Amino acid sequence: MRKLTYFVAGTIDGFIAGPDGDYDFFSPYLTEDYLPHLTVDFPETLPTPARAALGVADAPNTHFDTVVMGRGTYEPGLATGLTSPYAHLRQIVVSRSLGVSPDASVEVTTEDPVALVRRLKQEEGLGVWLCGGGDLAGQLLPEIDELIVKQYPVVAGFGIPLFRAEFSPRAFKLTGSRVFDNGTIALTYTKASA
Repeated sequence: MRKLTYFVAGTIDGFIAGPDGDYDFFSPYLTEDYLPHLTVDFPETLPTPARAALGVADAPNTHFDTVVMGRGTYEPGLATGLTSPYAHLRQIVVSRSLGVSPDASVEVTTEDPVALVRRLKQEEGLGVWLCGGGDLAGQLLPEIDELIVKQYPVVAGFGIPLFRAEFSPRAFKLTGSRVFDNGTIALTYTKASA
C-alpha cells in the first residue's frame, strides 16, 4: 500500500505561510547547502519550472508520483499562469469552489479528502505527497503516514499553521533529522503504532 507523506516547509513556530498565504520569507533559506538536498533527494517536490532552471528536469521521481493539494496551495501558481505546477506528477487539487480544472493535466475534485487518499493508497505506484495546505492537512491527519518538515530558522508569529484541525493528538516517531549550515532542519516522522 502507498503511503501519504506531508512534505512541507514551516517556521520554528509551526506556520507554513503568512496570514495571506505569503511564503516568500522562506526564499533566503534555499541556500547552496540546502538546495542540493531537494534536487538530489526530493526532485519531484520542485515545481516543473524550477526543475528545468536547476538542471534536474529529467530527474526521476524518487518518492512520489502523485501530489494532492488544496486550492490555497494551487492558486499562487495559477495566479501567475502556472496551471500545471508539477507536470512530472499526477496532480490533484481538492476544492469545493475551483470548479473546472484550468489544465487537462490537473484533476480538480470535490471528493472527500479522506476517501480520496484512501483510494489513492490502494493504487500501484510511488507515494502520495500532501503538498498543503493547513486545512487539508488537518482533514487528512488520520491518513498521514509520514511527516517531513523542512523547518526554517524563522519565527512568523502568525499565519497558516501546519495543521488546522480540532484538538486530536496523534503520535509520530522521529525517524530522521538533518541540520543544514543555514540553520534549516529537515525532520522526518512516521506515524507511531497504535
